[in-house]
Amino acid sequence: MSDRRQRQKEQRAARREAEKKQEARKELGRRLGTALTFGVIVVGLLALGGVFTGGSTELPSGYEGFRQRVTACGAEQPPPEQVMTFQTPQNQSDVSESSTVTATLVTSCGEIVMDLDTVNSPATVNSFVFLAREGYFDGQVFHRIFADFVAQAGDPDADGTGGPGYIIADEFPDGDFVYEEGVVAMANRGTRSTGSQFFIVLGEDGRFLTNSFNILGRVISGQDVLTAIEAIPVGASPSGEPSLPQETVYIESVTIDISDS
Repeated sequence: MSDRRQRQKEQRAARREAEKKQEARKELGRRLGTALTFGVIVVGLLALGGVFTGGSTELPSGYEGFRQRVTACGAEQPPPEQVMTFQTPQNQSDVSESSTVTATLVTSCGEIVMDLDTVNSPATVNSFVFLAREGYFDGQVFHRIFADFVAQAGDPDADGTGGPGYIIADEFPDGDFVYEEGVVAMANRGTRSTGSQFFIVLGEDGRFLTNSFNILGRVISGQDVLTAIEAIPVGASPSGEPSLPQETVYIESVTIDISDS
């Protein structure tokens, strides 16, 4: 009887532990599912038609807050972003499944080189390349740094709500895909809501994410830069999450290199 009680006790403990892990996965997924709603102003802009609907000379308040902080890693503050809105990404005719596409992010803390996944995420890569070539990311910031989880950027509003003015197709990976350290993926607020925000997985907690985020690619160079970014002090975000950078990491530029296999 004693052995039976012990087995039942162990089984209950195992179930509780499994439930805790499942809840942790759900919570991390909710944290990363940032609101990418594009409000009435953007809807009105889209109604004007055309691929490019203009740039704004006024900087979003969230972004201005980052401009008032010290620039990270002892770097100089670059020129401010130019807020751009597009109706749709133009097709990048030189990008195909057989292409090798790398993106080099020049940040305040150094360069990060990413190998983009043209095979599994053609629409995602096409959009990113289009925006990079337009200079969309230049001057933007990493608005979210969560140690051992993600560093997130690509939002002109710098508060988790901004985007390029359009939504790209869902290109979610297979169910057994693991968002391991170095994976670069797109943030969203659920299906059919992916825009321009992307995140780089910094550590083990990325493994708790479900396969509901388009894969952009993987980091192939710049791990030391990611380590420096992860070490930047953070405060509480409006939601209470310890991920609001107290020093600003800028994306100074993004360079795209393409070669055919």
